Amino acid sequence: MRRLLGSVRARATLAATLVVAVALVAAGAAVLISLRTNLIDVADAQAESQARKVAADLTAGLPYDQIDLPDGDEHPVQVVDERGRLVAVADGVEHISLVDTVPGPPVEGPATEGGRDDADDADDGDDDEDLPGAGEISDVRPSEGTATVDGETEDYRFAVVGVTTPHGVPLTVYAGAPLSAEQSAVGTAQTAMLIGLPALLLTVSGATYVVTRRALRPVEGIRAEMAAITASEDLSRRVPEPATHDEIARLARTTNETLAALESSVERQRRFVADASHELRSPIASLRTQLEVGAAHPELLDVEGAVEDTVRLQRLAADLLLLARLDAGERPQDARFDLAELVREETEGRDGVRLDGVTSVTVTGSRGQLARVLANLLDNARRHARERIDVALRAEGEWAVLEVADDGSGVPADQRERIFERFVRLDEARSRDDGGAGLGLAIARDVAAGHGGTLTVREAPRGGALFVLRLPLGRPPG
Repeated sequence: MRRLLGSVRARATLAATLVVAVALVAAGAAVLISLRTNLIDVADAQAESQARKVAADLTAGLPYDQIDLPDGDEHPVQVVDERGRLVAVADGVEHISLVDTVPGPPVEGPATEGGRDDADDADDGDDDEDLPGAGEISDVRPSEGTATVDGETEDYRFAVVGVTTPHGVPLTVYAGAPLSAEQSAVGTAQTAMLIGLPALLLTVSGATYVVTRRALRPVEGIRAEMAAITASEDLSRRVPEPATHDEIARLARTTNETLAALESSVERQRRFVADASHELRSPIASLRTQLEVGAAHPELLDVEGAVEDTVRLQRLAADLLLLARLDAGERPQDARFDLAELVREETEGRDGVRLDGVTSVTVTGSRGQLARVLANLLDNARRHARERIDVALRAEGEWAVLEVADDGSGVPADQRERIFERFVRLDEARSRDDGGAGLGLAIARDVAAGHGGTLTVREAPRGGALFVLRLPLGRPPG
């Protein structure tokens, strides 16, 4: 059962079936209640009509044996006096039993003195001139009960009417209407519902299962392809995208976008490792050669060259470590400092550097990392500048803008994004000692992004490269 309910199709089918079942049961109950209420209202109307008809005869002063009573099979009727004595009854009626056998109080009308009944009044013909013109009828009160007619007991709806005859005699009329039609109709409706409900639920569950299976078929294709990609470790593969515009198609497109980003990230990581290994091999090999020569011929040991290779190796290792921390999402320190002071410290003692409009601005972040960014930009400008490097710092709205410009040959427009890639050197003829490993600008952009800023390059006013670093004056995003 747990494995069955683990399927989306099974859960969707079960949920749809339960919802439809509850809705059908509620609708069926409402229909039955409405049907029964309507049929009972019809029976009440029929019973009331018969009760008023008999009450009208009584108020007209007709003798009991001349009252027009209906056939007891259709409408059982009986008339009783205030002491419960039966004074008139329809043919075939043997017994009437009501749920509430106490009739409503009759309306007080003119009564003969001493409370004589109609039988006595019929003998006193000489007093006709003292009789009122007509009796009165009270309000009709509905009730429910049973009646035995010709030996058969059935359920009826009754109308109970209090009557006062012209002679002031209080009587009660009980007139019934059969509930057989209501019981038959309700029973037929219940039977139809009991038969139709399971069949309808089976149809709904089957249709839901089929539709859900067809709708989720692309999901199974996506799952199977993802399993194959995981097994083969081939990130160049993509999941099939349905030719629809629903959530599953969007899921497939998002999955493919994720795979593409993952492939790009893995490829970038592989290229990074390969390039790092290549860059590390050169200073290590040079250092080893010098040490081996020095060990064999101490007089030939190039100490200065060994120190330079060691320093270059140390810088490269530091760059790789910083890039690894940036890739891991390391947050910069939340320290507030004056960026202008940092600019003056980094530019002090550098030949050809001019400060052009450096104003005091306060930023938040890692002072060491931003110092590394400025140093990388200045080193890059020094390698390409002819005579001078201009450094400017100002505030623009909510941004601190730092500009480093040189008067060199500049960067071609189609290469302005490529220079921020790792291990990229546009001048491949330049030696590694002079040109570096190609990590400085990549580190600078990654640090800027980590501080919530940007680093771009464009043409400088003197024709060289102009690097623009933008940092938020507020707190950087986490």
